Amino acid sequence: MPGNSQRKGAVRHKGKGNTAGSGGRVRRGLEGKGPTPKAEDRPYHKAHKAKNLASQRPERRSASGAPRTGRPGSGPEWVVGRNPVLEAMQAEIPVRAAYIAEGAERDDRMREILRLAADRGTSLLEVTRNEMDRLTGGAIHQGVALQLPEFEYAHPDDLMAAAFDAPGEPLIVALDSITDPRNLGAIVRSAAAFGADGVLIPERRSAGMTAAAWKTSAGAAARIPIARATNLNRSLRAYADAGFALVGLDGTADVDIADLPETSGPLVLVVGSEGDGLSRLVREACDTLASIPITRTVESLNAGVATGIALYEIARSRPTP
Repeated sequence: MPGNSQRKGAVRHKGKGNTAGSGGRVRRGLEGKGPTPKAEDRPYHKAHKAKNLASQRPERRSASGAPRTGRPGSGPEWVVGRNPVLEAMQAEIPVRAAYIAEGAERDDRMREILRLAADRGTSLLEVTRNEMDRLTGGAIHQGVALQLPEFEYAHPDDLMAAAFDAPGEPLIVALDSITDPRNLGAIVRSAAAFGADGVLIPERRSAGMTAAAWKTSAGAAARIPIARATNLNRSLRAYADAGFALVGLDGTADVDIADLPETSGPLVLVVGSEGDGLSRLVREACDTLASIPITRTVESLNAGVATGIALYEIARSRPTP
């Protein structure tokens, strides 16, 4: 009941004399030893042994000198699967190395891949399936994969200088936000076919020279330089300052591409994306906007097709070098 001081524990018993302290020994013992070390930092753990073994192996690096992670798209590009690999080799896409998994079934596609590799002197490395999985980042490789070299882009200033040094009137194709690599490859092919001196693309929001772009270009990417600009608008203005006329393709423009007033001097043909067209700053940098007349039954042309038509009209109106 309340106030009952006879309950056990309710009365404080005083000891005899003063109690000696621990001198801090108990407190220090309760402080602990800090956070538990990671498994790889514990000498007795298998993770620590695995880390030591990995550090003793030489680091595997890509062609660019960066560590090779095995993830497709980091560093050199990978083409995996029997059909993609066969098509890439038939298109004569540059190959750094070819890999085949041990015990891979030798069907007609694989035999053709082996024949093409032998005919072109492509190094063919046989690896385990586990190693192939690691190299390709777990992609479905069907026992074969290609490692492509990293594409070497030119500098915009070097592309301009090369255009002035080449015979004939300088002609550059600049692409604004072309994100489909097949469109890029088709434009590169058209640029080579109609005598352009090179292609200029931005670093961001743009397709690069991937395996798909290489294949669509049908080898043209090896014949004309492709430059990549950190800032496309700034590069275009530098070209304009050097004497280039900037002509932008725009479906709403009043000027027909076949009726451009002057195409004999240095010229940059600027092509925008199929959906949004030219961006505002790029449009403002252009001296002239031109269109390709089409029927009302079609909203717009594919960017690759439109570029080919425009380049044909420009080449037709220029004197033959």
